[in-house]
Amino acid sequence: MEFINSAAENNITFVRPAYFIISGFIGIPNIRYYFVFLCFIYILAVLGNTLVMTVLTLDHTLRSPKYTAVFNLAFTDLSSSSSLMPKVLDISLLNHYYISYNDCMTFMFFSFTFYAMQAFNLVVLSFDRVMAIMYPLHYQMRVTHKLILSLIAFFWLFAITLILITVGLLTRLSFCKSVVIQSYFCDHGPMYRLGCNDVTPNRAIAGLAPVIILGFPLAFIVGSCCCIGYSLSKISTFRERVKAFKTCTGHLSLVAIYFFPITFVYIFGNVIHPNARIISLSITTVLPPMLNPIIYVLQTQEIKESLKKLLKTRVTSKIATKY
Repeated sequence: MEFINSAAENNITFVRPAYFIISGFIGIPNIRYYFVFLCFIYILAVLGNTLVMTVLTLDHTLRSPKYTAVFNLAFTDLSSSSSLMPKVLDISLLNHYYISYNDCMTFMFFSFTFYAMQAFNLVVLSFDRVMAIMYPLHYQMRVTHKLILSLIAFFWLFAITLILITVGLLTRLSFCKSVVIQSYFCDHGPMYRLGCNDVTPNRAIAGLAPVIILGFPLAFIVGSCCCIGYSLSKISTFRERVKAFKTCTGHLSLVAIYFFPITFVYIFGNVIHPNARIISLSITTVLPPMLNPIIYVLQTQEIKESLKKLLKTRVTSKIATKY
């Protein structure tokens, strides 16, 4: 705290600290085991998403617009986990609680950008499912690679711009009281509350960003589910309804895993204990990237068949090489 004290003595009104301190959990013994558990989930997320990306790359039959969006989801999940967990494990397991000002801002930018893209990817997949069920005969004409790639590119640009503004507004704050962030990473809410000058713009973006990143995508997805339900009600036989609904079960599982926990955190984040907030946030940031590839492999027939075919080809080539 020497740099803060010296700043106060010299009557400096704007203080940009050399570093921040990540507090992590407060008063919980043996918390290292929890982060070992998160490390295990992270490893599974890396392996699972790498597997999905490899299958989609090697199998040339999986080249539909839907699998372009699935590939982008796997890439985003992998990037989201890798931008967050290695540093979190370094902080928590190796006791490197100090993080420089610039590193903290960079850490926050990449973590929130990839997390926002996870929600926007689910919007793209919802759009694909709505078009496939409501317009089955015209699906291939309406949903093209160009359209899906344009949507993905737009959402990437939008997410980067929004998070750049969010992080950029933090750079105008003076941190003259404390540099201890009450979270397990460089979290935006606990950081801007440390500011000594006017935090109104930061408070405004803190309220607006979750609505844009969580509220609007969730509203679109719920609306798309209503449209899918209406379309399924018009299908004559029960068997055809079940068959059509099965194409959406994987996507609905992804939506539930992503949105429900994080929405709970943002609604009750101000009233729950900081330790409970950290647990909720850490689980919601590492669990979906681990479960998404499992859901798609288990519930998407094309990916399961492709994986079996690739494994069979590899085994056959090994036997041929051996003999």
